[in-house]
Amino acid sequence: MLMNTHEARLDALRKELKARGLDGFVIPISDEHMSEYVGGYAQRLEWLTGFGGSAGTAVVLTDPTLIPAAAMFVDGRYTLQVRDQVDGRLYAYEGVPQTTIAAWLGTHAPAGAKIGYDAWLHGSTWAQGVEKALAAKGGALVAVAGNPVDAVWQDRPAPSPAPALVHPDRFTGQSSEAKRAAVSEWLASRNLDAVVITALDSIAWLLNIRGTDVERTPVALSYVIARSNGTADLFIAPEKVTDELRRHLGNAVSIRPRDAFVAGLRDLAGKRVAVDPERAVSAIFTELRNAHTTVVEERDPTVLPKAVKNPVEQQGQRDAQARDGAAVSRFLHWLAVEAPKGEVTEMSAADRLQACRQDCGDLRDLSFDTISGAGPNGAIVHYRVSEETNRTLQPNSVYLVDSGGQYPDGTTDITRTVWVGPDAPGPEVKDRFTRVLKGHIAIAMAVFPKGTAGSQLDVLARFALWQAGLDYAHGTGHGVGSFLSVHEGPQRIAKSAGGQAGTDQALLPGMIVSNEPGYYKTGEYGIRIENLVLVEPRSIDGSDGEYFGFETLTHVPIERHLVDMALLTKAEIAWWNAYHARVLQIVGPQLEGPAKAWLEAQCASL
Repeated sequence: MLMNTHEARLDALRKELKARGLDGFVIPISDEHMSEYVGGYAQRLEWLTGFGGSAGTAVVLTDPTLIPAAAMFVDGRYTLQVRDQVDGRLYAYEGVPQTTIAAWLGTHAPAGAKIGYDAWLHGSTWAQGVEKALAAKGGALVAVAGNPVDAVWQDRPAPSPAPALVHPDRFTGQSSEAKRAAVSEWLASRNLDAVVITALDSIAWLLNIRGTDVERTPVALSYVIARSNGTADLFIAPEKVTDELRRHLGNAVSIRPRDAFVAGLRDLAGKRVAVDPERAVSAIFTELRNAHTTVVEERDPTVLPKAVKNPVEQQGQRDAQARDGAAVSRFLHWLAVEAPKGEVTEMSAADRLQACRQDCGDLRDLSFDTISGAGPNGAIVHYRVSEETNRTLQPNSVYLVDSGGQYPDGTTDITRTVWVGPDAPGPEVKDRFTRVLKGHIAIAMAVFPKGTAGSQLDVLARFALWQAGLDYAHGTGHGVGSFLSVHEGPQRIAKSAGGQAGTDQALLPGMIVSNEPGYYKTGEYGIRIENLVLVEPRSIDGSDGEYFGFETLTHVPIERHLVDMALLTKAEIAWWNAYHARVLQIVGPQLEGPAKAWLEAQCASL
């Protein structure tokens, strides 16, 4: 019998843990590749708890009489969402980085507890930290043989059998052979024999392949071992391999079954092998060390070149953004006409936006589930609309829509906050919107010396909000892939507190980052303005070194009805006018009739 309630699923898991002699178990949102977005077969946390966010972890203690007997750990993006989706009777809510799983287990796990974890879903650094916390009270972290959630998840889907797809060089700007040669040189320079590459977007970039195995991220489930002699092994399920793929990869890449990966790791016995501790799971380190391999912890050598887009990828992004900008502009025109009637819902708006993208040509997928938040739902940073939460866009309210598309020449991500009339917005919401706008413009106009990290720019986006005693609980910017992951490292624009990954990475020409400050009033509305920007060199007369700035890639009108002109400086108004002139220049020729007239009105000078 299928278990239809999360309480029944939790009870079944506890029985399984008791049968295995475990006192608890840790369930992350993750897969064998440490992916942010995972295939249906790996959605263990959502199945168990109901939580639908992209980042989170549950800890379940086997004894249900303990208080608390289970906990959900999420960051500030999901503070509201976790309370809507996860039963507070079953799980305590914990915020990170304010607390950690290791600290929580150190406090709440019984003395001498054996806490299970799936070593194919967690990093080695995480495992070491939890191990230490448990050892302090006589306990142990135990790597399980077979995930206990899988044992009770009766209708768990199988991994996708879809074929891997060749991604042509006309989109990548560099052949796979050239990329593998660069990795070979990197290995030789460090006296290394091989590197284990497990991140799905790294594999896709290195081999110039894509796939449909994970919704919203065009990757194929696989592993790669690349060697210093320029050869590589691709471990991938046989049903995913086509003749076209074999021809594309050539003789230098051996194709082996995905389930032969562990044997492939053991074949590296006696070798010096690089592994990325941020991207490879704990089980890989264990297998290599058991095979007496010399493991050298190094960042995946594809991460930085993948992040620094070459000229072909940069132009592809501009082309994709131009089409996407027209699609989003058509949607916003439709919304301006229909929303004030009081019949548009969050779901119907998201459907209409997807249809507009499909009409613009060559949309392969969305880049993430559209965040379509009306009124109070907009205050949930990573809100995902469902039949249960679907709201109508009420007249005289705020609507936030964060969305993106996957095109073969680029990945897009844009947020617009819209005032649904017919009346004028009140002073508070205009003040908050304009402060967010000022932060957005400050990032867009930033000029900074070579070596500047995203953490050094983050304050620019928050300054106007801080002056009013306000802030937002998420980063200001994330990297974006080229027909790959919408969240790509290593660069970020965010506070450096808590040692957040990527905040110390210098911004380099060719990197794409989002520019998305926001403000969220719980129970009322959310505001976010997001464009993608490209780091570019800036020539400054009399400068004392290399300086960089940003080229704005996204071209869609920003809601002018929410702007409080009294808060803007002359320089900020000049930026607004120049930006909208560019929007009209790029998007205008793609529109006609009422939509074009609407665009012209939205792009008029302030």
